[in-house]
Amino acid sequence: MINLQFITHQTERYSYLDSARMALAGGCKWIQLRMKEASLKEVEKVALLLKPLCKEQEAILILDDHVELAQKLEVDGVHLGKTDMPIAQARQILGEAFIIGATANTFEDVRMHQQAGADYIGIGPYRFTTTKKNLSPVLGIEGYASILSQMQDAGIDLPVVAIGGINYEDIPDILETGVNGIALSGTILRAEDPVAETRRIIGQY
Repeated sequence: MINLQFITHQTERYSYLDSARMALAGGCKWIQLRMKEASLKEVEKVALLLKPLCKEQEAILILDDHVELAQKLEVDGVHLGKTDMPIAQARQILGEAFIIGATANTFEDVRMHQQAGADYIGIGPYRFTTTKKNLSPVLGIEGYASILSQMQDAGIDLPVVAIGGINYEDIPDILETGVNGIALSGTILRAEDPVAETRRIIGQY
């Protein structure tokens, strides 16, 4: 499991592709192409440009939401939120070769995704974040500790990625809860030098 997942975001300074390119340049090996407001055509255009860049850096590329497009472009997988295609349906379409990640906010979500065939779980949000609309209840450290403890008791051994409003200073405490990785977007893109910030974050692991 690769420890830092970068989620693309468009800002006044950077395009979706720019944001991914900087994370890759900083050593990130796992990119989630997330373009919620974009058309399928726009997502495909960026994905086609990003795929060779990820390959060059030996980085995983997953698409947020677009299952059929992930299959068509032969990227590494998809990440599915609560309102996206059900995990089991995506698994039927993609088969076992593709990574399928799922968003969870509670232990019940985790159990449901595990039974449906998810490969990893993105649990969040850690705190309030402006990069996502319709936010689920904020978890904080206690929320992660509780969910991971319940997973252990239930014998659910799926990699967990913490997501949502995480800053550099939060990472050590979050990792202490037993999560396998951290997903970031704004923390990197708000930095004066996103490439250097990515390197600094990866250096913590």
